[in-house]
Amino acid sequence: MPSLNHRRADAVLTVLRPDGHPLVDTDVVVAQQGHEFLFGNIGFDFIALANAEDDAAEPPAFGGAPASSAAALADLWLDVFNAATLPFYWGRFEPVRGRPDTARLLRAAHWFADRGVVVKGHPLAWHTVCAPWLADLSTDEVADAQDARIRRDVADFAGVIDTWDVINEVVIMPVFDKEPNGLTRLAWDRGRIPTIRLAFDAARQTNPTATLLLNDFDMSTAYECLIEGVLEAGIQVDAIGLQSHMHQGYWGEEKTQRILDRFARFGLPLHLTESTLLSGDLMPAHIEDLNDHQVSSWPSTPEGEARQADEIERHYRTLVGHPAVQAATYWGITDAGAWLGAPAGLVRADGTPKPAYDTLRRLVKDEWWLAPTTLRTSSSGRVPVSGFRGTYSVDGVPFELAHDGEVVVRLEG
Repeated sequence: MPSLNHRRADAVLTVLRPDGHPLVDTDVVVAQQGHEFLFGNIGFDFIALANAEDDAAEPPAFGGAPASSAAALADLWLDVFNAATLPFYWGRFEPVRGRPDTARLLRAAHWFADRGVVVKGHPLAWHTVCAPWLADLSTDEVADAQDARIRRDVADFAGVIDTWDVINEVVIMPVFDKEPNGLTRLAWDRGRIPTIRLAFDAARQTNPTATLLLNDFDMSTAYECLIEGVLEAGIQVDAIGLQSHMHQGYWGEEKTQRILDRFARFGLPLHLTESTLLSGDLMPAHIEDLNDHQVSSWPSTPEGEARQADEIERHYRTLVGHPAVQAATYWGITDAGAWLGAPAGLVRADGTPKPAYDTLRRLVKDEWWLAPTTLRTSSSGRVPVSGFRGTYSVDGVPFELAHDGEVVVRLEG
């Protein structure tokens, strides 16, 4: 089992009374409030809830439960996850030019932010679910429209969404032939790196403090070569996004570790942006594009649920155990409305948690969590605190445990 010392901090907490003098020889309660590590999940299921819509609302692309079940799911979601990904697929977000779905997505983003959740937008540029009206534009007009879209949306959501998957799956973008779209033409005509530069420049100039990701499903050396070219071109990437949709079977610890080590060499934080593990039959190994696997029914099974729970524990232990990994986003809380209809959720379609949900919650909120603990201050008002890096409180007053060292907290009157 990998060491988790890189996730922990040991601090000496000096507790002051409201008058500024040390609180000496007194019992205080220290409790963890949140993780520094980003345990994420998609937030698609809660867009309708945040907007007080009913089941007649069109579900978002790539997953989303009916609005009627969202309220019950919310408690389960919020009990484990502290980071949400919201959908900005251009073809759904702005199917008619000049009429973006800004208000709905902004309400959803605020719904999460109000609950202390870090929100990410996904994606600003992608060839799939692309705006259909781009097909009628010239390549230069596509570039201008893409630039304008990024600047508009990054500006509109700044302060509530400050993390973005800027551009998605560029390795395959210039040769993607599943559907006609403007982005493939742009990437083919101008090249991958100039297309990436266009997207990153627009986002960076609009929100200089945003966290901007390059994201891909291709874990081959092709993605490594692309990253090398991007960095050599002077494009500032804040984190590398790695997708891990394991519909055809769990990668295993050794393969996962090799992938993490390969991409960690760039010295950038790694975000596992899209992870899935199935609790039913696996997709056949010969399928190259996961979207090509179409079945009428894909149920969760008791055997599959036991396997999923085991694999999710192994997967998250590997991710949290690697010092380069900063975030891990699971792709779906529920089987209801799940991507491809696969039994990849942590909650069954009927709303009951699977063993995988209980397993992940045990890790995040039990094993890797400091429950409320009574400690006694010294004669100088000091008390040692050790735990996973994140936010804490002492007698209800918040503080951060971000590194080893000294922390001073003044109690309220």
